[in-house]
Amino acid sequence: MPSHLHTSLRPNAASHYSNSSSSAPSPSPSLAAKLLLLLTLLPLSLALLAFALQWRGGVTDPTTRWAPPGSAHLFPGMDNASPLSSVARHSSLSSSSSPSDCAHLARSASPSFPYYRDWKFDFGASLKPKICITTSTSAGLDQILPWMFYHKVIGVTTFFLFVEGKAASPSISKVLESIPGVKVIYRTRELEEQQAKSRIWNETWLSSFFYKPCNYELFVKQSLNMEMAIVMARDAGVDWIIHLDTDELMHPAGAREYSLRQLLMDVPDNVDMVVFPNYESSVERDDIKDPFSEVSMFKKNYDHLPKDTYFGMYKESTRGNPNYFLTYGNGKAAARIQDHLRPNGAHRWHNYMKTPNEIKLEEAAVLHYTYAKFSDLTSRRDRCGCKPTKEDVKRCFMLEFDRSAFIIASTATEDEMLNWYHEHVVWGDKDIKIKLLRKGILTRIYAPMAIIQGLRESGVFSSVIASAPSVLSRDKFLSMIGGGNSSKAAASESLPSRKAGRSMEHHSTARKILDIEASAAASHASAVPPLSPPGLGGYIMDEVY
Repeated sequence: MPSHLHTSLRPNAASHYSNSSSSAPSPSPSLAAKLLLLLTLLPLSLALLAFALQWRGGVTDPTTRWAPPGSAHLFPGMDNASPLSSVARHSSLSSSSSPSDCAHLARSASPSFPYYRDWKFDFGASLKPKICITTSTSAGLDQILPWMFYHKVIGVTTFFLFVEGKAASPSISKVLESIPGVKVIYRTRELEEQQAKSRIWNETWLSSFFYKPCNYELFVKQSLNMEMAIVMARDAGVDWIIHLDTDELMHPAGAREYSLRQLLMDVPDNVDMVVFPNYESSVERDDIKDPFSEVSMFKKNYDHLPKDTYFGMYKESTRGNPNYFLTYGNGKAAARIQDHLRPNGAHRWHNYMKTPNEIKLEEAAVLHYTYAKFSDLTSRRDRCGCKPTKEDVKRCFMLEFDRSAFIIASTATEDEMLNWYHEHVVWGDKDIKIKLLRKGILTRIYAPMAIIQGLRESGVFSSVIASAPSVLSRDKFLSMIGGGNSSKAAASESLPSRKAGRSMEHHSTARKILDIEASAAASHASAVPPLSPPGLGGYIMDEVY
């Protein structure tokens, strides 16, 4: 085409020259032709260069740097032999028509998760230090699977799941048991009889929580489970143990890489316990269904804020609630596995022979997704049989906000509950949010959201479900787990939590007359309960004195 234009221009130019030889000379016609040729060839050359680089692999995708050695840069599902490839294709066709609220576990798009080659994450023997998480849960797969695989991504190798209620139902527990590195412990009569013989009952550090309902009963149960988990962790060759709920995610900020393993690897050898201050989810809508994938705003812990900022913005931060955080503010802890280790309540660890040497991290945190869904109001209510009175809730709940939420959920209409939720939980005032974000009280954290979304899009969750021993058809199974964390979900094979509490009460008389030879135990610190952050009153007193 350029040569054709060139030849077509020449006669015209010659004619023009012969007819106007006495006029001023015009620009050379060959120059215009060359410019047209250059403008035509330049984009074609760039396109060919880009094609050549892509074909030869001359440009390295930055995400391939995260792949482990020997992975050949294969993402989950790219290998035809991988179960993800067939599961992903099947789930992408069926997810849009699934009636389940939990169908997002089965959604899949193009493979995009660069961390490991397949969903099994079977790398326990190769990672040091070896980290385990223990939890007591009655949640469904829609919450447990994202929670578990997120922690696998950041370096956790082993999970001890003490399950009851919905989590203990055959359709869910079979999936959990099929995952490498996961041990499922059911709340059976045998387990309760074993825990009834624990030395904890004859010691004083947890005694103030015995024989009380609801949150107190759960606190004791968690401590007994933690005691058993220590033994299992030692047998499994674990280096660090963490107690975490399934609405909490570790956030290993401050490490050289986004890795809990790297964070604990850098801890000095003389440190026995690492305290992670907690950040609390700050939801911006009332219709959140999947907090891990929809919540990015968190309120920072007192320990990670300047004192003047914390107390100076205290009123704006609490918005009329009883405390700075809705629930607890004293974080969670990781303990180094060693002789004489014991739990010290759900938030800390201790040692029978010494006071642990502990450090508190300045950047890493536990992200607590508390009351992130409107349905959390009613689900917490349904787990407790206390009367909705100010006096009765004190014996059931340790924190003031939990007490208020229980009363509202038990006495108000749906519209009244929603209004209360907007007033006390949802951050709808844009000006206040911007102000607190600028001050550093609120912060945006996207890493967990991105990792979990990557896991989901890579077909990891659907692969876990598809690879589990068949209990039900896959479609029926997904429809069964769609109801979220309802306390009225599938019945457990084990004893219900309420029966467990009553069986322990039957032994109370016998235990109360025991001679407690606890001269050594009495010297140990009492169990650390969930504690609220510092209040404004304490700051005023400090200023006065």
